Amino acid sequence: MKKKDNLKFRSINYTADSIQSLEGIEHVRMRPSMYIGDLGTRGLHHLVYEVIDNSVDESLAGFCDKIWVTIHKNGFITVSDNGRGIPVEIHKKEKISALEVVMTKIGAGGKFDKNSYKVSGGLHGVGLSCVNALSNILIVTVYRNGKIYQQEYSKGKPIYPIKCLGDTNMKGTKINYLADSSIFKSITYDHKILVNRLNELSYLNKELHLFLKNENNNVKKYFFSKNGILDYIKILNKNHILLIENYLFINVEKKDISIEAVISFNNSFKERIYSYVNNINTHEGGTHVSGFRRAVTRAFKKYIDEDKFLNYKDKLEFIGDDFREGIIAIISVKIMNPQFEGQTKTKLSNHEVGGIVDKIIGEKFSNYLEENPNDRKKIIEKIILSAKSRQAAKKARELIQKQNPIINIGVLPGKLADCSLNDPKHCELYLVEGDSAGGTAKQGRDRKFQAILPLRGKILNVEKSIPYKIFENEEIKNIFTSLGITINMNDKSINIEKLRYNKIIIMTDADVDGSHISTLILTLFFRYMKPLIEHGYVYVANPPLYLIRKKYYYRYAWNDEERESIINKLGGKKYVIIQRYKGLGEMNAEQLWETTMNPKNRTLRKINIENHSNADNIFSILMGDDVPPRRIFIEQNSIFAKIDV
Repeated sequence: MKKKDNLKFRSINYTADSIQSLEGIEHVRMRPSMYIGDLGTRGLHHLVYEVIDNSVDESLAGFCDKIWVTIHKNGFITVSDNGRGIPVEIHKKEKISALEVVMTKIGAGGKFDKNSYKVSGGLHGVGLSCVNALSNILIVTVYRNGKIYQQEYSKGKPIYPIKCLGDTNMKGTKINYLADSSIFKSITYDHKILVNRLNELSYLNKELHLFLKNENNNVKKYFFSKNGILDYIKILNKNHILLIENYLFINVEKKDISIEAVISFNNSFKERIYSYVNNINTHEGGTHVSGFRRAVTRAFKKYIDEDKFLNYKDKLEFIGDDFREGIIAIISVKIMNPQFEGQTKTKLSNHEVGGIVDKIIGEKFSNYLEENPNDRKKIIEKIILSAKSRQAAKKARELIQKQNPIINIGVLPGKLADCSLNDPKHCELYLVEGDSAGGTAKQGRDRKFQAILPLRGKILNVEKSIPYKIFENEEIKNIFTSLGITINMNDKSINIEKLRYNKIIIMTDADVDGSHISTLILTLFFRYMKPLIEHGYVYVANPPLYLIRKKYYYRYAWNDEERESIINKLGGKKYVIIQRYKGLGEMNAEQLWETTMNPKNRTLRKINIENHSNADNIFSILMGDDVPPRRIFIEQNSIFAKIDV
């Protein structure tokens, strides 16, 4: 293969001495959630990511250009690469093979040795040892130095010492493992989740060949990008109308940092920045995103101050949002020793990175604006329009406030039926569609820990609305106030330190309108309260669709299959009465409690975000202004729709 020279990461000194050991693998099995987040779908797939990232690190170092991932029918996962192969020599300190050190010592690996890897991925840095600890069986095969080496493990412990199986011309590492079913809720893999991750990795690592084979559905996928993030942004922009046709692509290597960025502008009112650090999706942002924003703002501000044709510049006040309205950008940085903050470990905190990104992006972006006056003019005209619209809206609000002062946001809304407990860990808020259903929910709830906030009809579609209208909407203000969270209008960041409920449950009718209202509420949460989803606080209630009665016997059914099963158990159908619930209001308080609100009986669907860029794109398509992309989406997915009659 052709070896890469990116960032001068090449090293011939990748030996047993490169492996540095940290203790603690036993703790992984005892407290797995501390290492992989949770024991559900996300945690299960995180193990796959860790193994893949190990191979991607070989690509970043310039020694691997192919990675194969296989989902087997028996639940095993196999990840292979054509890299250097994990060292197998005896480790001087540990007195065992370097391979065994990597596989059994938490935090061990060449990533801690600067001469072996200058840059490495992996979300939590737990690596192969964590995967090994949480696997019932793991077999690692190494192709190195013309030999084939193999070792097998069970629940993190080696079954036998490393052994040589023979000669080979191959190079690389193959990991074949079965996740421990006694730890994970399920070991069934979601094909789409892995497709999304491999697709993302192909754009972030151009010219890396990625192969996925799923034996369960006989589907094979191939991922490859010649132009990397430049190809990626064109896909992200396909559902938007471009303001300018050009894309600004930046690729700079400086000391121990690599910065790749691509910038474009469309006619939307939103800023969308997709950021990555060492292939990790930093959707919470961080210092690199702050540096990027400062650079873009400063570059535009300079031209607005200098351009003489803006006679009304003294009458306008610009803020950062004005300069970045309609921007879609991707920034990918690769650095040594990234530091992350926050529970989800997806916000970069290395302070030195912000200044470097600011300087490099600022210089390149300023040059672009200087060399492309027509593009500069179009963007600046949009900036001025944004500032004028915002300022006009501000004056209108001030006029209204003089006549009708706004109620103090700290006062809980009168519609809220609060619970008596004050500990958020034990409190939950139901967002209920309509006053009628809200009244039933208030009667049926457990007042000790359940609060009810009725919503009047369909809330505002925030995807189509200007921010100031969103935060003046009465229903949305009630949601914010009830939850006890505040939002910073300058950077749209929210503070959830005073969150009053750790379960926020959306409860709507089981019909098309109810689904639409749920989607509108989820759009609000995704766009303006995303941390609530990321922390696992947002749920959707699952009310029953049917009540089946026969004399004094009754049962509830949540789908058609369950309904038919109940009917068949009841024997002849002559005296069977089937009631189809179209709305929550058709249930009395006791029924609503029994089926949908009682923690012992209810089923809640927890909302999480598996892929932020995909979720962003779907919300834009389904809830945005552009009709053609939505029509295409509906046409492509209509086959999966279920008709409700």
